[in-house]
Amino acid sequence: METLLLWLFYIYSLYAFLPGLVTRLFGFRVFRRGISDHTFALTFDDGPDPEYTPQLLDLLKRYRVKATFFVVGSHAEKHPELIKRMHDEGHLIGSHNYVHKTNWLMGPGAVKKQIQKTSAIIQEVTGAKPHFYRPPWGIVNLFDFAKRDDTQIVLWSGIFNDWRERTGAERLTERMLKKLRGGEVFLLHDCGTTAGANSEAPREMLIALERVLDVAKRKGLTSVRIDELIDTTETAKAAKEANAHIDPKASSPRAAAGAKSLSWSKRVLVSLWLLWEKVFHWMFRLETANKEDPMMHFRIRPYHGETVEMSGGVKLSGGDKIMELHFDNKKLFELGMRSKSPVQLAIKMVRGTEKEMPKLAQYVMDHPDLHDVKALYGVSMINRGPEQFGFTVADLPKGWFATSTQMYLKFLLRVIHPDGGSRLKQSAEQLVPKLILMPIEDLVANFLQDGSHRRISAKQEVADSEEEAVLSATIPSH
Repeated sequence: METLLLWLFYIYSLYAFLPGLVTRLFGFRVFRRGISDHTFALTFDDGPDPEYTPQLLDLLKRYRVKATFFVVGSHAEKHPELIKRMHDEGHLIGSHNYVHKTNWLMGPGAVKKQIQKTSAIIQEVTGAKPHFYRPPWGIVNLFDFAKRDDTQIVLWSGIFNDWRERTGAERLTERMLKKLRGGEVFLLHDCGTTAGANSEAPREMLIALERVLDVAKRKGLTSVRIDELIDTTETAKAAKEANAHIDPKASSPRAAAGAKSLSWSKRVLVSLWLLWEKVFHWMFRLETANKEDPMMHFRIRPYHGETVEMSGGVKLSGGDKIMELHFDNKKLFELGMRSKSPVQLAIKMVRGTEKEMPKLAQYVMDHPDLHDVKALYGVSMINRGPEQFGFTVADLPKGWFATSTQMYLKFLLRVIHPDGGSRLKQSAEQLVPKLILMPIEDLVANFLQDGSHRRISAKQEVADSEEEAVLSATIPSH
């Protein structure tokens, strides 16, 4: 039961929670706000609706503005004439799934079919294949990040509760005017028949929208299609990069000293992730042999993988008891922040592990209930470092577990390493998760003494720094 809960925790984190978190907070791999002085984007979800969509198109035509419609495939199938009118009048049409169902409750194959079916309906009417997608409720899963025929996920920067009739035109107008500026992406709804919406809510939205468009016109603002706002944004970013000939931070004393500074968004993400890790530690009762300054955490559980041969010919088989290791990600993050270079970070990691191993050995000896543990066990993206401590490094069996583990650890590297993104680009081919294993007898024999265990020379540390500098985290095997 505990193993099942563990896997549900990992699957939910990797498949749903983490993608949702990073897209909502940081716009990772989605478009949600642009850069423009005079244009913003009106987007409409859940239609087409036979009563309200024609009224909306009339309003947009009267003010000579363009919008983007994310249509539900089943609705588009019933009202192809409205899809044709959207297209003929110059609006952009994207997919909002065939049925209005959250992607968290569907597997990657089902989501793909939802998008493909809706896209086919749109293309049959307009002759143009849609390249823009908004998941229902803006909820993404891990596989929504995958490249699907160049589909761009679009979220929003302004949402106004317009699907509730009780919000009313007055409050909608007030809320929308507060967000009315260049670059914003407004989310509105031209259909009120989906779950949680009120059927008459679009009527209030139309009243408020007309008022907002009138104010926008007086301010010199106009609504454009989302593809146009994206193009404007990319042009603005390119111009900004071209003008940034000198980076003041690069020549500052802080930068010269090698200290790292984080953006507010990275600080928030790190804080949320470490909070999530605390929940994980509590749920699965992770322990540590070094309560004052932990480098590793562990838990005892049965091994469930294939038989693996470790050093000395010792074999680890299904059912054997293992001590499953987890690096302390807060500690690793702090080491990264204090390190001037990847080489220095590698040395600190090696020295920290060196200090931790004797404590693990002593902990095993001090707890008779652990004397039947067969091996230390973990999954790591360090390639050679563990071997220097006596670990056997083995390939993960190919399959879903190996693939999902690599994705999980790469995401974790982005979170806990101050330069995680650049490390991924520079050393992507090296970031391959491996099993690391050590017979418990070897742990005791090599490290259970006061400081006389084998040490790694500084020269060897530097030579191996390129791979040791990759921060690692451990997760259990299937």
